Amino acid sequence: MAEEFQDMMYKEISHREEDRSGNVIKSRCVTISGISKISIEEDSADGVKIVLKKDQNDNIKEIKFICTCGETKSIVLDYSD
Repeated sequence: MAEEFQDMMYKEISHREEDRSGNVIKSRCVTISGISKISIEEDSADGVKIVLKKDQNDNIKEIKFICTCGETKSIVLDYSD
């Protein structure tokens, strides 16, 4: 039951475009660039899903709005000066 309340953590990876061959990226060309937490909230009245992507310090990095019609809009936040 304790697992139900834990945040889901995901590893972020990065790669260079020239390392890619079609849709395949070799594992030796990938580096782990950080950790993200992803949470999904749904507004039942308007049918819009809100996806929050946070870093390991709970700072929101990206807010994505997903409509039931399939259209998406994203806001990316950069905390660097």
